[in-house]
Amino acid sequence: MTTSTPVLPVQQTERIQIVDILRGFALFGILFVNMTIFSHPMQAIVMPTDPSLPWHDRAAIWLIHALGEGKFYALFSMLFGLGLFLQMERVEGRGGRFVPLYARRLLVLLGIGLVHAFLIWMGDILIVYALIGFLLLLFRKAKPRTLLIWVVLLIAIPVLFNAAITALVTWASTIPEAAPQIEQSFAQAEAEYAADLERAAQVYATGNFAEITAQRVKDYFDIGLAGVFVMGFNILAMFLLGLYFGKREVFKNLEAHRGLFVRLLVIGLALGLSGNLLYATLIMPISRIYQSWTLFLATTAQTIGAPLLMLAYVSAFCLLALHPVWGKRISVLAPVGQMALTNYLTQSIVCTLIFYGYGLGLFGKMGPAAGIGLTIVIYLLQIPLSHWWMKRFQYGPAEWLWRSLTYLKPQPMRRAGGASL
Repeated sequence: MTTSTPVLPVQQTERIQIVDILRGFALFGILFVNMTIFSHPMQAIVMPTDPSLPWHDRAAIWLIHALGEGKFYALFSMLFGLGLFLQMERVEGRGGRFVPLYARRLLVLLGIGLVHAFLIWMGDILIVYALIGFLLLLFRKAKPRTLLIWVVLLIAIPVLFNAAITALVTWASTIPEAAPQIEQSFAQAEAEYAADLERAAQVYATGNFAEITAQRVKDYFDIGLAGVFVMGFNILAMFLLGLYFGKREVFKNLEAHRGLFVRLLVIGLALGLSGNLLYATLIMPISRIYQSWTLFLATTAQTIGAPLLMLAYVSAFCLLALHPVWGKRISVLAPVGQMALTNYLTQSIVCTLIFYGYGLGLFGKMGPAAGIGLTIVIYLLQIPLSHWWMKRFQYGPAEWLWRSLTYLKPQPMRRAGGASL
């Protein structure tokens, strides 16, 4: 490589607007789901929904399960895989070496994720993305058909594994000598989660920064790191789906793929929505600790239904983008998506300052319904702030840092003729 041209970061004129719009929409969904984890211990995820909650909070939890949970990290994952293809296409098209560049990009993302997870919020997804991103490199030359086969396999593997575990537990429970021991082990695990939940709730609500950081690190290794194993197969599947869409140039020519979007919308709403409604209804009254066929049915409905409903969301936005009026309306989300990493980190900073003891100390005091209201307020503020920033600068602050460390030199930040801060 004799010049620096092949390793220049993506320019504004090279961006695909619908991809930025989808990233902007995904940011709302991420906050919609994460708000209950910002405001309550993550250990609560495995516990049954408290039946004494007011009806509006129970309805809010059901809505988050049905329309949010699992759909938006799947969307971000798909866009991550698409981003790999677009960057690879551009760098290799200019004669550059893609793998070393992308490896640095992933390592920088890993560093950002570690800071986010240990110093801001333990629900970080960036570490998982960076680690699984290295696996994605193995598929970069795969044919589209091969990618789709791997997508199906990766979604099926956890379903088959859970089926085997549930069948084994069900069979073992029929053995008189084993049944009491199995029940006792589940009960002990649930009691330990309940105790951890109480400790975490106390620390996050009243602790100082050092105390909360210690709890944050503990929770990440106890719970957050499990995301690599629990969500890893699905995340890699969505990475590969994004790579597939990139190779098919689906988002570069929306009109040519209108029929595909219509089919995905219909299938996604018919199968994806019904699967997620089933999941939301079944999961609320049960514990995720006890292996049962009800839990298996619920998680399987989500494992299959979440990607399908996500594709329905994507297809709806792509079809709206083709409409002359609605296309302009949804373009308001593009600047939000252009600085998606900054907005994601900002959501964590703002929400932890609202809920944690070193901030306003509202941890555990805001119900899920009010949390949805707060989600809407924060996101509506991020839209004009993103517009203001992107009119003046080429990148969000976190994106600028990510690119500068990836390319090993500071990137030009200000737009030509842009206003100053």
